[in-house]
Amino acid sequence: MKRNEKLKRLRKLQAELDTIRHELGIGAPNEVLYLAPLDYCDEEVIVVADGFGAATASVVDGNYPIDFFTRYEKEFTSETAALRAAERVVDEQASPAEVLG
Repeated sequence: MKRNEKLKRLRKLQAELDTIRHELGIGAPNEVLYLAPLDYCDEEVIVVADGFGAATASVVDGNYPIDFFTRYEKEFTSETAALRAAERVVDEQASPAEVLG
């Protein structure tokens, strides 16, 4: 299979994947689903999809996504659970150590 044929197939497969993810209501790999600053410091809370329905919630310090340090991080089996955890940290000011530690 030549390069152009492979690229054409790859585009077709990606379109199919995008359609399936849209139908399932899940994010693409490495898609940022949530990004919010913490009120009491220079840290941010982010939720990143894995592309298969799960997600990782993190508290980072620095210039995300270029230059940052991850303070807390937890993988969740669903995007919804990760989003709820992030909202607890931001909206309810829950301890990141308790929620994501």
